[in-house]
This record gives sequence, C-alpha cells and structure tokens, in this order.
Amino acid sequence: MDSRNIQMISVSELAFDLQNPRLVEFDLPKSASDKDVLEILWEAMDVHELVLSIHASGFFQHEPLIVTSENGKIVVIEGNRRLAAVKALLDPMTVQAHTNAIPSIDKRARDKLKFLPTIAGTRKDAWRYIGFKHVNGPAKWSSYAKSEYIANVHREFGVPLDEIARQIGDTHRTVQRLFRGMMVIEQAEEMQVFSRADRYRRHFSFSHLYTGLEYPGISQYIGLSPAGDEDPKPVPAENKKQLEELCLWLYGSKKQDKPPVIHSQNPDLRRLDSVVGNREAVAALRSGTELAQAFETSRPSSAVFEESLHAAKRDLEKAHSMSSTGYDGSESLLTVAEDVADLADDLYEQMLRRRGRRRSRRTAGSN
Repeated sequence: MDSRNIQMISVSELAFDLQNPRLVEFDLPKSASDKDVLEILWEAMDVHELVLSIHASGFFQHEPLIVTSENGKIVVIEGNRRLAAVKALLDPMTVQAHTNAIPSIDKRARDKLKFLPTIAGTRKDAWRYIGFKHVNGPAKWSSYAKSEYIANVHREFGVPLDEIARQIGDTHRTVQRLFRGMMVIEQAEEMQVFSRADRYRRHFSFSHLYTGLEYPGISQYIGLSPAGDEDPKPVPAENKKQLEELCLWLYGSKKQDKPPVIHSQNPDLRRLDSVVGNREAVAALRSGTELAQAFETSRPSSAVFEESLHAAKRDLEKAHSMSSTGYDGSESLLTVAEDVADLADDLYEQMLRRRGRRRSRRTAGSN
C-alpha cells in the first residue's frame, strides 16, 4: 500500500466491513446497520479505549484506513475499530447504551474528525499487510478471526498456506491448524450438525476446537484427515454423528438447552480425549454424565487406585497432624476414625492377599 496516495474521505461515506473476520463470528446479517456493528465492536473489541485515545490526541493521520469500493460503497477493510471510535465520538447516540462513557468534543475537534485519511486498494493487495498486523503482529485478532482470514485468503486468492505463513511471519504449522479448524466448523455447519448461532455461550471458543483436533483420541473419533491435508472437508461423511457430538460437547446448544462439557482447555480437552477412546465412557457422556465422571470411567483401574491411595494418605497425614488441636473429643468423629481404621485394615489385607502374603503388618507387629 502506497502511503503517498492518502485521500481524506468523509466519515459519513465510510462503511464498516461486514466481511471483517472479527465481525463474521457474530453472525451479523448483510443488512446490519452502523448501530449494530458499533454495539458489537464496543462490547467485544474495546472500542472505548480508542475513543479515549482519539479524544485526547486526535486521529493519527499517518496511519490511514485502508478502503476498497464494493457494491457502490467505500468499505473500510482495515481500521474498523478506529472508524467505530470516530463515529461514536461524532454521534454518541449510535452506541446509546454507552453514551455516558463517551466524552464530548468541541466544534474544532469535531470538524477535524469529520474527514479521515484513507488509502484505496483491493482485498488482494492488502492481505499481506492486514494479515501480518492482525494474525501475528501488534493488533492480534482472536483465533477464529485469524482462521477466517487465512481461509479466505487461501480460497479467494489461491495463496498456499505455507506462503501465507511466510508473508505474515507465522509458522506453517499454526496457519495449518487454524485453517483445518475452520474447515471442520464449516463442514459441520454444511452437514447441519452444528450452528455457530446455536452455541450455548455467546463467546465462540474456537481455540477449543483447533487445539482439540491435535489430540489423537479426538481426531481419531471423528476420523480427521492427516494434519498435512488441506482438504476442505476433512471429516468423512460417515462420521457425521461423531462430528455432531464433538461440536455439542465443545459448544453446547441453546435449542437443546445443553451447556458444553468443555469449560477450559486444561484439563477438559485432555479428559475428553481420553473419554472418546473408551466406549463405556462415551456412553456415560452421551447419557448426561459430567465430563469428570466420564473421564474416571475411561481411566485404567490401576491408575485410579494408585491415585486414590496416595490422596487418602495425604488426607490422613493432614488429619493426624491436626489431631491434637482439631479433635474436640466428640464421639461421632471417633466413630469416623474407627471406620477409617477398619477400611484401611481391610484394604491392607486385600493387598497382601494379592501379593500372596498371609500375615498383615499389624498382625506381624503384635507377635
């Protein structure tokens, strides 16, 4: 983009880019008004910070908006947040719910903001600059916005994924993961087993998906194509049900009133990866069992036993260290301690029998 070709254009002539990757995940209709866009940008993308900055220092003239002509409009393809901040300052009623948070400006400042510096170009000309700035640069997008942008550049302009990675200064592996995640989401929607609009929570945790696809159990469960494959339909058609289940577990469904079972990537994705490799655990999850419980079902009994034994020892050591000050002499607590002792004796005897020994440590110690 040639910064020497800066043109001043009236704010009233500048339109938001509804194809902006940041906005796409909010499922805005094509007829969305400036007010609709401003509300989303304000709520989700910290436009208030820019409002305060521009109010204090004015619009930075040496960083023009990048615009293109589409459908008779001058569309801002880079700088939508800055445009939103200026529109809010010029007309606070466009973000009516936040009017009180917008500082007033005098006539001189208003006149300066009515026209903004722009550079005209095409989306194809601008993709490298925009990609570097927002995918791996100082003003990073969300993982979903990044993947949307990478997929668009790859499909619309025919740019190979490794070339996109080189141009935006990111690794091929990261670009590939984001692209594959987007292909899975789009395929799920095309199969009508998932809808972003139906997700249970407003925030779309796209990283849950593209990170989860790296887990061997999850990728095998949906029959995902190999990592190096750039197939736009990476999930076999016969695995439609498994893909539907994965999306439901990751994102839930408002229509079905089902929240997702994944609350955080760690440890929930690891647990889900273990669950989908165990038929009994999958059946439990399908029946509505909590992920943590289904995960326990999927674990080898030896691992659960060892972990439980160590946990019991830690708890007993803690109780023992506090017995002189924590025990109030109550009969009920003494009964609990007796039950614990009986259980410990019984467990110890069972373990001895498994090892082929006849006498317990307690019996041997009494001789």
